[in-house]
Order: sequence, then structure tokens, then C-alpha cells
Amino acid sequence: MRAAILAGGKSKRFGFGLNKLFYMIDGKPLIMHTIERLLQAKRIDKIFIVASEKNAGRLRDFGFTVLVDEFPAGPIGGVYTALSRGDVFIAGGDMPNIKPEFVDYLIEMFKVYRPIACVPRWSNGYIEPLHAVYSKAFRAVLREKISSGENMLNKAVREANPCYIQIETLPEAWKESFFNVNKKEDLRAFSRV
Repeated sequence: MRAAILAGGKSKRFGFGLNKLFYMIDGKPLIMHTIERLLQAKRIDKIFIVASEKNAGRLRDFGFTVLVDEFPAGPIGGVYTALSRGDVFIAGGDMPNIKPEFVDYLIEMFKVYRPIACVPRWSNGYIEPLHAVYSKAFRAVLREKISSGENMLNKAVREANPCYIQIETLPEAWKESFFNVNKKEDLRAFSRV
């Protein structure tokens, strides 16, 4: 299965006009930590990046296919663009602690149940749509939402009747996969994990 890394954000909370995905950590950009984790997943055979037009050129330097976001309307547009390539595992580019075994597990559940999407969900109902598997069929759902001005990925996922994976039942270490870097302070947490 392909993995798509969403890299279209503006990094507003990171500060100082920096794009957090290019921030160097242990000698490499943040996004490379995410890419390297996904490359370790046995069920991922190809990785590509979905980026804003502004970021696309610099991201191509990493040697991966880069698709320019067709609808720069947040994550919903990135997922929509990624699904032009078929079924896909989606991850945010700012998720450096992804557990390859967890990615493989989600893909395995997706292949067993063949839902429109396979999304981790916490017991309080909060979902993790940027660490999930989507079928190509979900692209039509997103097209309809975007066309009607509804740009909330969470809402689109919930209304599509996905397969939910209950997070609390998973190995504790896998929960680190959801950690993402929004602010510079988050980098300290990443270095401790």
C-alpha cells in the first residue's frame, strides 16, 4: 500500500515564520523522521508527499513524488489529493514517532474489513484521521464535502461509517504514533520519546 504524508500546513503555531517540517532534529528535517518510520512498515511499498504549492519544490529535494494539494483547504484537501493514487495510509508530516507495527496493523485491518476508512478512535470519541487508512472510494465523499463548502475532515470521516480501531485496546507504545509537533516546545517531548 502507498503512504501519503501531508505537508501542506503553514506551521503558524511553530513560530518565527519557520516551516516546522524542515526544522532540523538530530541532523535531519522533522519530516524525514516521519518518512523513515513509514519506510520501516512492511505493508508500505511506496511513499509520496502531498504539499502546498509553496512547499512542493523544497520537498521534491527529498527524492519522493510530491503532489500539489488540489484543494488547499486543510487536511481534507490533502487526503482528497492523496486518494487520486488509490487506497492510501495517511500520516501528518509532523508525526515523528509513528510506529511501523501500528501502520502495518491498520493496513491489515483495512484489508480484512475493506471499509471506506480505517481510523483510530479514543474512548471519548476523538478520532485520529491523520494516522489512518482510506479507500479510494472515500475520495468521492470528500469531493462532495469540499464542493458544498464543508472542509472538516473529522466530520467527513464520521459520516462515512468507517471502521474504528479502539486505541485503548492497543499496545501502549503504539499510542506514541499520534504525537505531533505543533510548537517548538513539542520538540523537547520528541527528544524524550
